[in-house]
Amino acid sequence: MKAASASDYRELAKRRLPRFIFDYVDGGAFDEVTLERNVADLQDVQLRQRILRDVSHVDPSTTLFGQKLAMPIALGPIGMAGLLARRGERQAARAAQAAGIPFCLSTVSACSMTEVTSAVDKPIWFQLYMIRDRGFMRDLLALARDQGCTTLLFTVDVPVAGSRYRDQRSGLSGAFGIKGKSRRLFQALRHPGWVWDVGLNGRPHTLGNLTPVLGPKAGMGDFFGWLRDSFDPSVTWSELDFIRETWKGDLVIKGILDAEDAREAAKLGANGIVVSNHGGRQLDGVPSTARALPEIADAVGDRLTVLADCGVRSGLDVIRMLGLGAKTVLLGRAWAYALAGGGEAGVAHLLRLFEAEMRTAMALTGVTRIDQIGRDMLARWPGLDQNRPQTR
Repeated sequence: MKAASASDYRELAKRRLPRFIFDYVDGGAFDEVTLERNVADLQDVQLRQRILRDVSHVDPSTTLFGQKLAMPIALGPIGMAGLLARRGERQAARAAQAAGIPFCLSTVSACSMTEVTSAVDKPIWFQLYMIRDRGFMRDLLALARDQGCTTLLFTVDVPVAGSRYRDQRSGLSGAFGIKGKSRRLFQALRHPGWVWDVGLNGRPHTLGNLTPVLGPKAGMGDFFGWLRDSFDPSVTWSELDFIRETWKGDLVIKGILDAEDAREAAKLGANGIVVSNHGGRQLDGVPSTARALPEIADAVGDRLTVLADCGVRSGLDVIRMLGLGAKTVLLGRAWAYALAGGGEAGVAHLLRLFEAEMRTAMALTGVTRIDQIGRDMLARWPGLDQNRPQTR
């Protein structure tokens, strides 16, 4: 199968990955209503097609936090991406660098920060949760600084982990004894290509950034136990001063879904926010990013940089998110599918597809630069009851 879209890479990933890993990447919380709305609401955004404009020179490049990007896209943090392909985070980081966009490493990555930074020449971003062990947080932030990370994505929408039915059904969570291991092993053996690439040649199977607290031989049960015990549900806005004081680089608060919370992030002194519902993986039934984004962008877009994720499956979707108010879009599942389906080459190919799709969408909507994309290029979007009869 030759992939021509993120959906094609999803099918390749489904064929290649053991079920418990595919469902971890593909699934969401509860009945996955928000997960589906993320995609459906974004695709419901209608663009105004404009004609007879000079679009012979379309430039999708932009600038974010002082860095020139080839296009307004970054690879967002994906936990345990090293289970999708051999040393997966290294491969994805290289693909992002080649495409001229940022790569953000998850706290719960398979590859350690030092392993990933050694694979690329340019700085990466780092994602962090609020962890009960503040000393360990300080150590991670110091390591990120020493490794040249420029931007911290601080995830705030996980005071507790969401209930993910698919993970329970597949045996990823809640089954860590002999039965659980046997169940996952049986699923893995049905995918010999994955066993060879990741199971045998992708070792060590650890969470590199957590080795100081979990040890070098920690298993999946140790990891999920650590997550359960380490998320801090008592955190309030006042305690985020700790992050702002400790981290001197660009600070982006990830997981904003309400305009009031966005205003609080601006008061904190953050450089940016990510409008996100965690890919529908936390609280089911909340608004899609596409529905929440316009109000949030209107509320704080003049005070900090607004990024967004969730539901983005094409370069056309990137244009839609920019029209709704985002300055840059984080890819999540899209690059995870491509990594699982084709490794570094798959991620690189996906990013080329996205850039080509963005160029096409820009030309057909009559814009040639990213800063020309705004609400006036939209005909309809979630929450709008009538057409918007504006002209440029």
